[in-house]
Amino acid sequence: MKGLGTDEDAIIETLTKLNVSQRQQVLIAYKSTIGRDLIDDLKSELSGNFERVIIGLMTPTTMYDVLELRRALKGAGTDEGCLIEILASRTNAEIRHINENYKLQYGSTLEDDIVSDTSSLFRRVLVSLATGNRDEGTFVDEALAQQDAQALYEAGEKKWGTDEVQFLSILCTRNRCHLLRVFDVYRVIANKDITDSIKSEMSGDLEDALLAVVKCMRNKPAYFAERLYKSMKGLGTDDSTLIRVMVSRAEIDMLYIRREFLATYGKSLHSFIKGDCSGDYRKVLLRLCGGED
Repeated sequence: MKGLGTDEDAIIETLTKLNVSQRQQVLIAYKSTIGRDLIDDLKSELSGNFERVIIGLMTPTTMYDVLELRRALKGAGTDEGCLIEILASRTNAEIRHINENYKLQYGSTLEDDIVSDTSSLFRRVLVSLATGNRDEGTFVDEALAQQDAQALYEAGEKKWGTDEVQFLSILCTRNRCHLLRVFDVYRVIANKDITDSIKSEMSGDLEDALLAVVKCMRNKPAYFAERLYKSMKGLGTDDSTLIRVMVSRAEIDMLYIRREFLATYGKSLHSFIKGDCSGDYRKVLLRLCGGED
């Protein structure tokens, strides 16, 4: 970065080779060697979506989620998709770390900000997910699974109107293995998939949130593959979603996401990014994606 112009290729090359903790070491080394803040220098040299990716890569994992949630709540308008994606897909431990860091960073709790910025049942689903209190065991109580599936059926398909709270309390608290069993039993009782029932019984943000919960329980990489696909398909690109998923999943399950993307959409994630983005932004995203499938 010193002297005339910036060597973007060198920045991409260096930073994408490191993992998130190594990049934190680079921040410290840069400051101790040069006496300046690397983030500030990057911000002054870079711009646009490329800058957003690079700064995202330089941000510790939990803090990145915290900043994205804050932007989703306090930016211009509420980014419901971002709130749903993060809260439905992170583990209890991750959500607890997010809550601690959010409070330290902003002085208000994540829950308070969710409550002040969202409403009705959608708010209640987010508040529930933000407690990070889902059962994370693997025990499946067969009798309870039957009971839960029946309760979901009676709360939705079977009655006039929908008892959404019943969906919330089962989908947001039970463990993954148990829910997968519930979904199987539900299909037998209702003669349709739980996702189809959610789509026909609910709408808007509430529908999106509960669908995200079901999808993350079934297959998290497939959920992210769908988020990426939807961010790029059609006219225009939802850069916020594209950047967030690529940055936040790069070291977690990107290989699985690529596999699901190819299997579901018949084209590789690599080719999609290549066709949708350009310049250094495209280069850095392709590095995060890894190979062509």
